Amino acid sequence: MPAKKHPKIESRAQNFARALQQVFGRGFGPGFWLAVFWLAIVAFCAMFADWLPLRDPLDPVIANRLDGPLSGSLLGADGLGRDIFSRLVHGARVSVVIGLTAVTIGMIVGGALGIIAGYFRGHFERALMAVLDVILAFPWLVLLLALVAFIGQSLFAISIAIGFLWIPAYARVARANTLSVVQREYVLAAKAMGASTTRILVREVLPNVILPLLAYGLVAMGLVIIVESALAFLGLSVEAPQPTWGGMISEGKRHLATAVHVALIPSVTMFLTVLSLNFVGDRLRSRFDVKESNL
Repeated sequence: MPAKKHPKIESRAQNFARALQQVFGRGFGPGFWLAVFWLAIVAFCAMFADWLPLRDPLDPVIANRLDGPLSGSLLGADGLGRDIFSRLVHGARVSVVIGLTAVTIGMIVGGALGIIAGYFRGHFERALMAVLDVILAFPWLVLLLALVAFIGQSLFAISIAIGFLWIPAYARVARANTLSVVQREYVLAAKAMGASTTRILVREVLPNVILPLLAYGLVAMGLVIIVESALAFLGLSVEAPQPTWGGMISEGKRHLATAVHVALIPSVTMFLTVLSLNFVGDRLRSRFDVKESNL
């Protein structure tokens, strides 16, 4: 005689299967998958830039200075004769590394704080939300410039500084979803059965909060790329001559009158990447929407 499944385990399995169906089900449309395809190309370039048959992105060829697209290379050359396509591919690594690192820091630290605050409530929640409101109210550019000046301009330092700025946003998203999850039947049943707090948080709350956080992370990654590009435009991102999309735009602005492609090509690349991240993130986040009243 087959053994009966535990009702709480069955409920958890059903919830997980329903979540997967929401993520990979129909209704996304061709635009969603086109955006995913573009993001896959960017990720591939970031991971395998050193192995692709490209020119050295730091090698200047004065004879090719300000060449247009398809004249000597695929996308032309910049003001020093460096290959724009090669610099775009290697610059993708900076954007992807900073985006992933910053979002991971914000998701782990902010997500943990938000889950704890939403589950325990009380004085801890009020104190945490007060601190987060102060950080959110502070001008982010001033705070970011101060952090960069304090910890340096390396790739790791930039990622840490931007990741710190995203902790409050992730904490608010995690808290809002936790407030919704802790009122569901399987969480109340786990409490009634005497499950420990750690088990409830890890086995019941976290699996239902992590999916909205991941969906929000795609939107946040697009904003992180914009923030990094703004720092590079100001000369405060990773040090030259390492290529970054923001640095390429900054270098190209002096040639707008004679060679607009030098600034236009990295601008379009960054625009398509951020647009794809926002589009995919919004479509996924709509599947796990939390009422604004919980924020």
